Amino acid sequence: MLVLTTACGQEKADTSTGSQNVGAAPAANGYGTAGATETGAAAADGQGAVAQSAGQLAVSDTAKLGEVVTDSAGMTLYRFDKDTAEPPKSTCDGDCATAWPPVPSSGAAAPVGIDKTLLGEVTRTDGTKQLTIDGWPQYRFAKDTKAGDTKGQGVGGTWYASAPTGKKAAAGSGGGAAAADLPGLSTRNDPELGEVVVDKNGMTVYRFEKDVPWPMKSNCIGACLEKWPVVEPVDAADTKGIDNKNDGKRGYVINNRPDGLKQQSIDCWPLYTFAGDKKPGDTNGQGVGGTWYAISPEGKPLGKPK
Repeated sequence: MLVLTTACGQEKADTSTGSQNVGAAPAANGYGTAGATETGAAAADGQGAVAQSAGQLAVSDTAKLGEVVTDSAGMTLYRFDKDTAEPPKSTCDGDCATAWPPVPSSGAAAPVGIDKTLLGEVTRTDGTKQLTIDGWPQYRFAKDTKAGDTKGQGVGGTWYASAPTGKKAAAGSGGGAAAADLPGLSTRNDPELGEVVVDKNGMTVYRFEKDVPWPMKSNCIGACLEKWPVVEPVDAADTKGIDNKNDGKRGYVINNRPDGLKQQSIDCWPLYTFAGDKKPGDTNGQGVGGTWYAISPEGKPLGKPK
């Protein structure tokens, strides 16, 4: 791992990783064909219940999100940004899997509108097989109680309804380009704030005025992180319009937090999203407590009173 000393008093890690293309592979074990009825064994409610097979998948055309994938009962399927598709890997276990029950791979069949070669499976840490679409593990959301619910959309800035291609279903208003098409960090023009940094999901990125840029320190800890999740490290090559020079004057570096999380920064200011932002283009975190502000590509607080 390449490590560079920076102006923030932190270290910059080379976060690039290898990848494996699985999207073009044939469906594993014949998934996407009718006839299988076996259910998986992953717990759906934390009490030993057997997770229900997705059965015949369907594509639902929603007003807010466009086309989303549902199971045979009409329940929305989701994907998790902290998982990986190349190679397929699920990182949602324990309490996470109670809130987001994994969808078993057995019995899943592709409808018109989903390329059956995109359906596959991944083996979870408990040995069960989970459905994937274009490599992305699929989940239901425990708080969705009826067909058509999409209460999981945008939760934590990491959970999104699945489109038929395996990409994230994109909100139809305020966000511009579909989130799946954005780099790790980029910018958008906000009509009130100007050029605002956004993450890979198109969600507004913020800085916290109680943080310290030198030596870099985040003062958002514990329960604060539930409302203000950290922006995870983003390779400089996976950015557009961001000041990511490491020239001794300002740093685009990783904040190695005491809680073990790794957090991206711009100009030595740690970066966050806001759980109260539900769709790309939202700026509900702007000015909260007089300490939270959308951040510019140079690291400045936008809209902060002078």
